[in-house]
Amino acid sequence: METITFRIRAYGIGELAGLYNPHLTHRAAIMQLWRWINYQGVLKEKLTALGYRPGLRCFTPKMVAAIVEHLGEP
Repeated sequence: METITFRIRAYGIGELAGLYNPHLTHRAAIMQLWRWINYQGVLKEKLTALGYRPGLRCFTPKMVAAIVEHLGEP
């Protein structure tokens, strides 16, 4: 069986949320990802320090690396 490895790169928020929650609808996957980020106060602070602000539509590779560090690979 072929295994797919996760790559750290820029991801759209919906794209990354879908990787973490493939069983949910697009909107529900995004909301779940935000719940996890908000629950992890340290992660939210890291993302803010890396330039995240409300309204951004994608995560930079550094932001994705921080998310993976805290949540694990999707």
